[in-house]
Amino acid sequence: MNKRRESSPAPLPEERVLILDFGSQVTQLIARRLRESGVYCEIWPFDADPARIRAFDPRAFILSGGPASVTEDVSPRAPEAVFASGRPVLGICYGEQAMCAQLGGAVERHDHQEFGRAFVDVTDDCALFSGAWAKGAREQVWMSHGDRVTRLPTGFRSVAVSEGAPFAAIADDARCLYGVQFHPEVVHTPHGAQLLRNFTHGVAGCTGGWTMANFRQTGIARIRAQVGEGRVICGLSGGVDSAVAALLVHEAVGEALTCIFVDHGLLRQGEAEQVVATFRDRFNLRLVHRDAADLFVAALEGVTDPEQKRKTIGRLFINVFEEEAAKLGGADYLAQGTLYPDVIESVSHSGGPSVTIKSHHNVGGLPERMRMKLVEPLRELFKDEVRELGRELGLPEPIVGRHPFPGPGLAIRIPGAIDREKLEVLRRADAILLEEIRAAGLYDAIWQAFAVLLPVRSVGVKGDGRSYEQACALRAVTSTDGMTADVYPFDTAFLTRVAGRIVNEVRGINRVTYDVTSKPPGTIEWE
Repeated sequence: MNKRRESSPAPLPEERVLILDFGSQVTQLIARRLRESGVYCEIWPFDADPARIRAFDPRAFILSGGPASVTEDVSPRAPEAVFASGRPVLGICYGEQAMCAQLGGAVERHDHQEFGRAFVDVTDDCALFSGAWAKGAREQVWMSHGDRVTRLPTGFRSVAVSEGAPFAAIADDARCLYGVQFHPEVVHTPHGAQLLRNFTHGVAGCTGGWTMANFRQTGIARIRAQVGEGRVICGLSGGVDSAVAALLVHEAVGEALTCIFVDHGLLRQGEAEQVVATFRDRFNLRLVHRDAADLFVAALEGVTDPEQKRKTIGRLFINVFEEEAAKLGGADYLAQGTLYPDVIESVSHSGGPSVTIKSHHNVGGLPERMRMKLVEPLRELFKDEVRELGRELGLPEPIVGRHPFPGPGLAIRIPGAIDREKLEVLRRADAILLEEIRAAGLYDAIWQAFAVLLPVRSVGVKGDGRSYEQACALRAVTSTDGMTADVYPFDTAFLTRVAGRIVNEVRGINRVTYDVTSKPPGTIEWE
């Protein structure tokens, strides 16, 4: 029997870097690059308590980009404790401008703005460029700025320039202070990861010994410290996010965790059976299986707006959780698999305005009436990192590598009203697509693939008779972090084979199309 372990404070790795967030949409990518190089880091808001910063005692600081302007009367600034610490500091974009403004330099608005791909000319060597950029080279970067530094603080020198930024990269080697006007954390800056590694390993002296095994142990300790002797419920959906969250919480609190699997009738083919077999039988988790398909399908009858579908499903989920928690005698915490892409699309680290894109995650908190606190152990991870953690926890590969699946399930893959018949038609078409992708050995090369039942009917011929049935769209995209996506280039033979199977094997569909739309930063789901 898995007994409850004692709570203990979460240990911190000896080598740690603190990222202060000024509100950039890609701040978490900085952390991602650092973790990829084996450096533990945390992201805190720019106005974090100086006493807390000193207690954290990082080896180095990174100041992120952000949407504000240093030239405004009131704009974010880094805590003075950062520069008083004597530790290395790297300012990125707005972070460079804030650092210069606070240390005696000057920043001005300028007509020549730079957004997107740009090039910098390397004018001098510095520790930041070691092994990556050589003096005299021209390098591609990703810019996003309307202001620019016009005068450097004492002790700094320019080491790179661009057409719109005379101080595209700056260095004060004596104090280990560096700044770049571009974003080294994004893939559009080809040598950006090396520049960040030069800062953490070369300048700050980190050895890069942090691993996902370390995250596992730290995560367990954090959960214990947060939960104490409380009881936790976790909503299992069948996807990798909630599965990994459940296993990590289970390692931390044992039988104090009860998982609730709500079968809302909107899942892919065979998923309900797989969830029960995996978590109840293999991992011996306390699992409540609630078949609520009738409840959800009835509530969605006549609902056509996708956002209203999401809200309806979310409301019902909360109601079911409350009911099941009451049957269990109540719970103190609700664990869920919120990832950083969910957070970055729904809330701003800097406290500034943000647009809520994903409304099916409780990233902003739970209704007061639930009287439970959220446990979100994966909140700072990307999907591929969650999969790595899942493997570390022993989660079976069919679940670890499963394509992302939205909380509202098939409901948002049927534009317009839904009913049981449409769900079954779509479920079968979706299963055929995934079967063929696996058979072709393409499943792991694709981030997400699914079928959509379009709200149109067309006349076709099946056998010797006319048919008047629905059209189906197929979608497959590649991505690394769930923030952007590109269409997967299936060959014609593959699409012909899949379309033929769907038309022949799924009653109710007589036409199949392939969606070739790519997505900029934001949700990659079909809406």
